[in-house]
Amino acid sequence: MATNTATQHFVPVQEVRDGVAILKSGQLCSILLASSVNFALKSTDEQEAILAQFQSFLNTIDFSIQIYVQSRELNIEPYLELLGGREGEQYNDLMRIQLREYIEFIRSFTSEVDIMTKSFFVVIPYSPGSADVASGIKGLLGKKNTEKLNPKRFEEFRTQLEQRMTVVEQGLSRIGIRTIPLGTDEIVELFYHIFNPAEMSDAPKN
Repeated sequence: MATNTATQHFVPVQEVRDGVAILKSGQLCSILLASSVNFALKSTDEQEAILAQFQSFLNTIDFSIQIYVQSRELNIEPYLELLGGREGEQYNDLMRIQLREYIEFIRSFTSEVDIMTKSFFVVIPYSPGSADVASGIKGLLGKKNTEKLNPKRFEEFRTQLEQRMTVVEQGLSRIGIRTIPLGTDEIVELFYHIFNPAEMSDAPKN
């Protein structure tokens, strides 16, 4: 019990309510899952247009945001099992050989190189009664607020937060980035992986 209490002392989250993370500092945060843009594959004109749109987006917001990138090791075994199941469906001997060689290539390659998946999140903060001096998942270690936020005040603050979310969603959509707000369960899972980095791999443990 003492260990759990000590651990919780370092977690800046007081609670997660209705898709909003309430921090011990009193700040509220909503989190958007964002798609990505392969900038390197764009033409020079497209790259310049994306940069101009992103600059315009940043100029439209008067609050801070945080972009958080989470990497996880990809478990390739389900894909290999799927390919292995299709080997018997091939009526052509050459196709079976090629499929078998492809499976061995993937298995050998992934044993030497870690295949990672990346998820992109945009953290949107709202600090009731004060300006945003810091935002996001990390670095929000201000004065702790142990008072539980009552439902009426919470709804007022969430309305302000939703207005900010709309601005961010519209701004990113102009760049071609799709966003989805995280619900309560998704936010809890995200914070769990942040504070338990050893369990962030999707690959099975030996």
